[in-house]
Amino acid sequence: MSMRIGRRAALAGLALPLMAGRAGAQGFPDQPVRMIVPFAAGGPADIIARIVARVMGERLGRPIVVDARAGAGGLIGVEAAAKARPDGHTIVLASSGAMVIQPHLQPSMPYDPLRDLAPITQVLGVPQIVSVAPNLGVKTLGELVAMAKARPGQLSFGSAGVASSLHMAGELLKLRTGIDIVHVPYRGAAPAVTDLLAGRIQILCADVPALLSHVRAGTIPALAITAEERLPLLPDLPTTGEAGVQGVVSETWYGLLGPTGIPADRLATLYAAAKAALEDAETKRLLAEQGGRVVGSSPEQFGAFIRANYASWGEVVRATGVRLE
Repeated sequence: MSMRIGRRAALAGLALPLMAGRAGAQGFPDQPVRMIVPFAAGGPADIIARIVARVMGERLGRPIVVDARAGAGGLIGVEAAAKARPDGHTIVLASSGAMVIQPHLQPSMPYDPLRDLAPITQVLGVPQIVSVAPNLGVKTLGELVAMAKARPGQLSFGSAGVASSLHMAGELLKLRTGIDIVHVPYRGAAPAVTDLLAGRIQILCADVPALLSHVRAGTIPALAITAEERLPLLPDLPTTGEAGVQGVVSETWYGLLGPTGIPADRLATLYAAAKAALEDAETKRLLAEQGGRVVGSSPEQFGAFIRANYASWGEVVRATGVRLE
């Protein structure tokens, strides 16, 4: 009898690790999920992350901890995610700069955006508003282009820094129109807006939230939006194409990714939670207030989008000769 009980106990002991392994696979996540934000707390990326994390965490049944890891234009935070353990418990809200622009400019990248990161979903795309100084005296994009061609090298455009999406939007405008305007980089969009208001720079292509209140108040003239469709927040503002300039489509996009190697079932779980968040009415309303279009693409769609965007911005970098200063 005692021998039989002993054998049963031994078999039960052997079964426990197997059962625990199955439970771990089926119970993902089994701990809080860390969402790295590669920018400072309180900025646009941090706000977007916290909006998405609320419903996403509810869907996963575990809290999502937003971890701000700012530095190097987003490279530090994305690198941390790329090198994290690929178990699905670390993800990153990356932006276009660190994924598809800087890789064409940095002499040495700490990660390969196309190989080292697993796409989950694109969250948001935020286009830029083409705006001008109040004292410039132009009312349309066509008038701006005509003035810039008549005064080569005399007009300047601001940005949030070299190789930022705002800088590249200005370079794209130069490339498509053939105008000669001088780049003036700032440490963020806010000081560029201040100098635009004061007339110290003449042109600024900035993300919608940076200019929205000024455009609505009429203190900064908006000429067009760098998108394929008009923005519901500014329904009277034409797209660049409608304003007569083709091929100037630019946006700062944000998307969720994890380190390459996350098991497919866990990646699917993360995508389902993110998709649920992006379909939530309150989440959609709050994200729309950030001035963008909510996306929610599948991992496959997001991966294809990243590759296409990577290629197109690479062409712009090569054509314009942009260099890090």
